[in-house]
Amino acid sequence: MREALQFYIDGRWTDPATDAKLDVIDPSTERPMGRIAMGGAADVDRAVAAAKKAFDSYSRTSVAERLDLLDSLIAAFEARAGDLADAVREEMGAPAWLAAGAQVPLGLAHLQVAREVLRDYRFADRHGATLIEKVPIGVCAFITPWNWPINQISCKVAPALAVGCTMVLKPSEVAPFTGHIFAEVCDAAGVPAGVFNLVQGDGPTVGAALSEHPDVDMVSFTGSTRAGIEVARAAAPTVKRVHQELGGKSANIILPSADLAAAVAGGVGAMMGNSGQSCNAPSRMLVPAERMEEAVEAARAAVAEQNVGAPSTNARLGPVVSEVQWTRIQSLIQKGIDEGARLVAGGPGRPEGLEQGYYVKPTVFADVDNDMVIAREEIFGPVLAMLPYDDVDAAIEIANDTPYGLAAYVQGDLDEARAVASRLRAGQVYLNYPEFDMGAPFGGFKQSGNGREWGAHAFAEFLEARAVLGYAPEGS
Repeated sequence: MREALQFYIDGRWTDPATDAKLDVIDPSTERPMGRIAMGGAADVDRAVAAAKKAFDSYSRTSVAERLDLLDSLIAAFEARAGDLADAVREEMGAPAWLAAGAQVPLGLAHLQVAREVLRDYRFADRHGATLIEKVPIGVCAFITPWNWPINQISCKVAPALAVGCTMVLKPSEVAPFTGHIFAEVCDAAGVPAGVFNLVQGDGPTVGAALSEHPDVDMVSFTGSTRAGIEVARAAAPTVKRVHQELGGKSANIILPSADLAAAVAGGVGAMMGNSGQSCNAPSRMLVPAERMEEAVEAARAAVAEQNVGAPSTNARLGPVVSEVQWTRIQSLIQKGIDEGARLVAGGPGRPEGLEQGYYVKPTVFADVDNDMVIAREEIFGPVLAMLPYDDVDAAIEIANDTPYGLAAYVQGDLDEARAVASRLRAGQVYLNYPEFDMGAPFGGFKQSGNGREWGAHAFAEFLEARAVLGYAPEGS
C-alpha cells in the first residue's frame, strides 16, 4: 500500500491541516492500492504564501541558474523513472509498456525541451528607446488530470520553472502518487524552498481554493470542459490568467487517396491507445461512404489486435481509471446501440475473462451520424465512431461540426491532406500519422480550451510583457 500523507510546502514535507484521507483505487482490481491526505483551504493558503514569498528571489535568477536547476531536475527525474512508471501503472492502470515507454518518457521530454528552449530564449528586446521585457507572471496554480499524470505535471512545471515562476500543484486525487514522487524529485534536485509546492485534494475543495485565491496570478487546468468552466468562474473575480486544456472529439478524415486499410488500422490504434483516455484521440473516423464496408472490415481486423489485460502483462489496453469512468463509458456504448449505430466490434460489459477491474471492450461503431450522442460527447474510453461522408467538402464540414477543436487527423495524398488541414478548426492537425513533435504547441480551439502548452509556445503562457519607455536616449 502506498501512502502520501504529507504535503510538500516551502521546501519540506509537512502535515496537512486536517485528518481527511482518501483511498486510491487500483483500477485493475477495484481495491485500494494506497491512501493520500486530502487538503483544504488552509493548506492552499500555506502553499500559496510560500510560493509568493519565493517569487521575489526566484524570479530574479539568471538564465544560467535556471539552466543548472533544470539539469539537476532532469537527472533527479531520470533516477526515479522506474518508480514513476510503477506508480502510473498502479494508480491509473496503464499497461507496463505504456507506463515505461510513453507516460514517463514524455514527462522527461518536457523538462528536456524546456531546457533547450530556455538556452536561447530572448526575454528582452529594444524597440527604439523602449525596452520590452518578458517577465514571469508570478504564482501559478496547476490542476492536473489522471490520464497522463506525469506528462501533464511536467508540461506545466517545466516552462514555469524555466521562466522564473513559482507554483502550487494539485494533482488528480484519482492518480496522485506520480505527483508525490515528482515533489520528491524536485526536493532531490534542489529546487529552492517555496518555488514548487504540492497539495493533494479534490477539485471542489483544493482546486477551487487555488482558482479563487487572490495571491495566485495564473491557474493552468487540464481536464474536462465542464470542470474547466468552473475553474474559470472561480478565477474570474480576481482577474487572473486562466489557461485551459480541455476535452476533444477529434475527427480523422480518411481521404479517397489514402491506403484505406493502413489508414483505418492506424486510426484504430491511435484511438485505442491509453484505453481511449486521451483528449486528442481520433474518436470520429470519417470514411468515404462508398468504401464504408471495406473500412468496417479493416477496423474489425485492427481492433482484434487490441487485446485487453492486466497492467502487469503485455496487453495493449489496460482498464479505464475508475468505476465512474467505466459506468459512463458503458452508458454511452449502450446509447450508441439505442440510437441505431451499427456495432462492429466490442459492446457493453467487460471483456471475457476479466470480471474484476474497470476493463472495457475495444468498441467500434459504423454508420454513425454526427448528430448522435456518441459523435458529440467525449467518451474517454476505447470507443471509435465511423462516419460516412459523400465528398471532401462534406468531410471537412462534419469534422468542424463539434463544440471541440483540440486535434484533427488527415490521411491521404500529402498535398490534398495539407489543403484539408488548412480548413480544420483544431489546434493540432496530424497528417498521415506523423512522428510526435514535442516542440509543437499543444492546445485547442473552441471548448477545447485556450492557450498552448509544449515548447517555446508554453513559455509565453507564463510571461507578462513589460514595456519600459525611455529606457534608452532618444535616437540611440
